[in-house]
Amino acid sequence: MLSYQHIYHAGNLADVHKHAVLAVSLAYLTQKDKPLTYLETHAGRGLYHLDAAEALKTGEAAAGIGRNAAWFAGAHPLARAIAAVKEAHGASAYPGSPMIAARLLRPSDRMVLAELHPQEFTALEQIMSATGADCRKEDGLRLAKRICPPDPARGLMLVDPSWEVKSDYVDIPEAVIRIHKRWPVGVIILWYPLLTGGSHEPMLIALENAIPQGLRHEVRFPPAREGHRMVGSGLFVVNPPYGIGDELARLSGLFAAL
Repeated sequence: MLSYQHIYHAGNLADVHKHAVLAVSLAYLTQKDKPLTYLETHAGRGLYHLDAAEALKTGEAAAGIGRNAAWFAGAHPLARAIAAVKEAHGASAYPGSPMIAARLLRPSDRMVLAELHPQEFTALEQIMSATGADCRKEDGLRLAKRICPPDPARGLMLVDPSWEVKSDYVDIPEAVIRIHKRWPVGVIILWYPLLTGGSHEPMLIALENAIPQGLRHEVRFPPAREGHRMVGSGLFVVNPPYGIGDELARLSGLFAAL
């Protein structure tokens, strides 16, 4: 389905969870001199303005990064990425994961971004062209299966789908498992929503059986509005970077206090 546009949800509590872990992971990986590949399968448009009508309509950004920006001190890699984006694009700007990666990667690193939605891809290509990113208008998981292991082989892939299609809960974990087999050294971060119906649970069982060394981290938060089914955010991390546990523990405490 090509109906999903992340502007309605940019900067929400799920983004805070996902982007904090992504930023800390990239900050760790870029400590070594060796170049890396950053691959994203569902990139979105890369940059959002939280004063846009779509973002204001849901109020999710206000309850997310707007209310909890203090969670990230100046030295935190997510704080550094957000500050750089605001300086370049204005006070209302909020980076999607491609722009967070662009602010933390180095000139020697490679970035490949996939997005199928026509409008989102056009915006992605326009905003990310200056960063040197390789933007592809194609199915990101098919792309990953084709190019993995990438060159450089050291790297990280973010899988952040909209989960609008019921078969995603079977197809996406199967793809992640296959890509991991082809790219055993790659860090893979899969984001998934925690929904009231628990539709993510069978998927997690399949992933944990196939990749027992993977790391599962979940946080819960109040629904964005009455009747909203998402009550939390989950990450399944393959080859978790060293030291990421400290950030996960910190986030667990912060979300538990909401």
